[in-house]
This record gives sequence, C-alpha cells and structure tokens, in this order.
Amino acid sequence: MIEVKIKDKVLQKAASEGVDAFVKVFVNAILDAIGGQLTNDNIGDLNADQITLLAYHFLHEEVMDGGFVQLIHNGYGAFIYLNPTDKAFREWGIPELYRLINKSHRYYSMYHETIESDCTDDEFMALFEQFAVFDDFDDAFVEHEEMFTNKVAHYIDEHIEHFATIDNE
Repeated sequence: MIEVKIKDKVLQKAASEGVDAFVKVFVNAILDAIGGQLTNDNIGDLNADQITLLAYHFLHEEVMDGGFVQLIHNGYGAFIYLNPTDKAFREWGIPELYRLINKSHRYYSMYHETIESDCTDDEFMALFEQFAVFDDFDDAFVEHEEMFTNKVAHYIDEHIEHFATIDNE
C-alpha cells in the first residue's frame, strides 16, 4: 500500500471551506500519491476506500459536466459499472447512489460499446440525443449531488485512517 499523507493545516483549511473542499483534499492527496492518474499498475497500491473515493470523484466530475454518456465515453464506465462500486457506496451509507448506478447499469451494458467508440465532436454531441435513456439518471445525480457529497464527506470523516495519514507537523 502506498502512503497518502495530508498536512493537518491543509485538512483544517479544507474542512472550514465546506464538504467539497474537504473531499477534494483527500482526492488530491490520493491522486498525488499515485502520480496523478489511476492506472492498472497503481490501483493495487490503494485500499478499497481510496479506490471508492476516486470512483466517486470521477463519477461526480464526469456526470456533473456531461452526464453518464460523457462518463462512459471518457472511459470511466467500466471502472464504475464493472467493479462493485455501487455496493461500496451502499456500504458507505449512500443507498440512493447504489440504486442509481444499479438501475443505469443495464443501459451501460447495452450501449457502452457505441458510446465508447472514437468519434468527432459532432458525433459525440449526437450521442446525448441517441442515448437520452441516461437523462433521468443524469437529472437524479444532479438533484442529489449535494446529499451524495455530504455523505461521502461524512464517511471520510468517520474513517479518515482509511484514506490518509494526517501529518500534524
């Protein structure tokens, strides 16, 4: 396992700025510890909670920016849908996110090959109309995003030692 460290001053500042900053300080520390990018080579250096946090980060960033179609097109679909990510979120106390991923999994299975294929910008934009079945999932994620992030932050706060070592110096 790789050691992830966060300076206490940095953590305290992030905590005072709100849940988004609090979560982000852990995400950034994990990404920094593995060289900035999650790969097949370094995923084994992380524990299950660290991997789940990165899954939430990628899910959040992609869905808030362009929905589940963008998440899948940008290559994160397999990471979210082919791992027990949904079950991990349920164990973290986020059953709503578990259900959202679980319900959309069927459509990922049906359409991911088409969505993941290389395409022009115009073809990419057309994917949103072609796969409007994801719209309700996009809307549900956006509608509940604040609650999801609050629950992620709460889980981190209750299990800080699973995510990083806090450096008090």
